[in-house]
Amino acid sequence: MNLQCALLDVHQMGEADRLSLACGKTVVQLMENAGAAVCVEIEKRWTPRPVTVLCGPGNNGGDGFVVAQRLFVAGWPVRVALLGSRGKMSSAARHHADLWQGEVEPISPAVLVGAELVVDAIFGAGLSRALEGSAAETLAAVAEQKLPMVAIDVPSGLMGDTGESLGAVASGLTVTFFRRKPGHLLLPGRLLCGEVVVADIGIPTSVLDKISPNTFANEPGLWETELPVLHLGGNKYSRGHALISGGYPMTGAARLSARAAARIGAGLTTVAVSPVALPIYAAALSSIIVQPVDSVQDLQQMLDDRRYTAFLIGPGAGVGVETRDRVVAMLKTGRPTVLDADAITVFADDPLTLDKAIVGPCVLTPHDGEFRRLFDPSGDKLTRARAAARRCGAVIILKGSDTVVASTDGRAVINCNAPPTLATAGSGDVLSGFVLGLLAQGMDPFLAACAAVWLHGAAANEFGPGLIAEDLPELLPVVLRRFQAKM
Repeated sequence: MNLQCALLDVHQMGEADRLSLACGKTVVQLMENAGAAVCVEIEKRWTPRPVTVLCGPGNNGGDGFVVAQRLFVAGWPVRVALLGSRGKMSSAARHHADLWQGEVEPISPAVLVGAELVVDAIFGAGLSRALEGSAAETLAAVAEQKLPMVAIDVPSGLMGDTGESLGAVASGLTVTFFRRKPGHLLLPGRLLCGEVVVADIGIPTSVLDKISPNTFANEPGLWETELPVLHLGGNKYSRGHALISGGYPMTGAARLSARAAARIGAGLTTVAVSPVALPIYAAALSSIIVQPVDSVQDLQQMLDDRRYTAFLIGPGAGVGVETRDRVVAMLKTGRPTVLDADAITVFADDPLTLDKAIVGPCVLTPHDGEFRRLFDPSGDKLTRARAAARRCGAVIILKGSDTVVASTDGRAVINCNAPPTLATAGSGDVLSGFVLGLLAQGMDPFLAACAAVWLHGAAANEFGPGLIAEDLPELLPVVLRRFQAKM
């Protein structure tokens, strides 16, 4: 996968540092580069003003001393505060601390008097305990006084691997190095980091080959070359045939999914519905085939037709034996299948039956509530999604403002382009339709899930306030046109 999109956990970032040292870099040099990069970003945004730099005892604190020294030389009034003593600092951090000739005060709210900008260099991403004592008090005072703050690596108290807050306060700007960490994208970390800038401090990109990251930011560079391409000699059959099991009396959900599947490129889309619901679907879906299906046996006859290339069940399906049997029938074909909403919930009392039934490519699209009904809810979002994918043998789209897509092989992406307007009824049905349409055209399930999630967010961003789910399929062509222009 595209290593430009890689996210590194705390251990992997430590390994990147170690490998860069083997390439001839020194910790002192990397620290100097890090502090210099932070200063560049500060001077882009602020004119000289009184600044307080809060330093910790580790390498993060060393970066802070570099920032203090450089801003002082540039004419900024600088005040430095240290948690602990210089004698307890790491050797490289101590080197830069000793270059600072000004006063070093103990960290306390008093060091904020007169400050118009604060640099948080107390703790980096590896902190595993809650903030306490003078560090917690001082950062709380920064928030209370509404002082603008720049965080080095992550805001102190934010866990780099999970985005969990252990007392962190929000920064307006976070400068991190080489690659972002999962905690920069996962909530609440994303909200606490503010603007995130990734600075080059001299770590060679080649170290990623040895680290082999398996977590990525969901960006087009991961999957855009795998998007289905239209060919002059193609036809509607070569573009795949998507089949949706439509619900009744909740008919709107499957109709949204059908339009989404068609808009994203499925050559044909069919909705199999109860005869009583056929007039409702047929009247609303002029370009979608509506097929009456009175029983699981009727559906099975359709599934036996190999011209259907991917299936979706769940939107508006209802939680009952009929839905459960239809899910099992679809999965038994071994063809790509998307399970959403009721098709997930219907296995809440017997999730292992679902696991056993998944024998081919499959994508599950649960929100947190649906996820908890089938899978272990403990742990951070990345860990939960990965464990669920491994257990059931399907790609998991764990939805939310920080949607995680996890593959059975351990790869995972974190999505961060979804606007809050997507919190509207039916948007999840559109997402499942996008996934279905890509699967019907033969796209790899994990990449199809990643692409669908990103395109879903991009379409919503095209509209802005006032978005409703019906708008999303109609906005997709604008987004897809940009990708077509690149080809």
